[in-house]
Amino acid sequence: MQEEQNQSIENTPENEAANSTAASDPLNLMQSSPAGAGAPANAEGGGDAPAAGRRKTRVGLVVSDKMNKSIVVTVVRRVRHPLYKKYFNKTKRYMAHDEQNECHVGDTVRIIETRPLSAHKRWRLDTIVEKAK
Repeated sequence: MQEEQNQSIENTPENEAANSTAASDPLNLMQSSPAGAGAPANAEGGGDAPAAGRRKTRVGLVVSDKMNKSIVVTVVRRVRHPLYKKYFNKTKRYMAHDEQNECHVGDTVRIIETRPLSAHKRWRLDTIVEKAK
C-alpha cells in the first residue's frame, strides 16, 4: 500500500516537470533565481549593484562658466563624523558638459553621470533647477 502511495506522489505533474527540466539542464543553469523567473542562476545582478539604467545625479551650484560648453559645479553634502558625531560639509567639484552654454555662475543645476567626454568631464547638464538672481 505504501509503495503505491510513493509511486503516486512521484508521478505528480509538478514532479514530472521538475524531472524533465533536470534532464534537459544538467548544469542547473535554469533554476529560478531571486533576480526573476527564467533568468539563469549564475546571472550577474546582485543586490549591491544599482538597478540597470540608473545614472548618478547630483544637484549643485555653478561656480565657473568661463569654458566653452563646460561648467564647474560644486556639490555640498553634509557628513556625520564617525567618532565625534558632529556634522560638517564636504565639498566636491565636478566638471560638466553644457552643450548650449546656457548656465551661468550662481545657477543651481542637476548634473547626470555620463561616459568620459574629456580628461576631466564625466558629467553632463541635466536641468537648470534655479537661475541665479
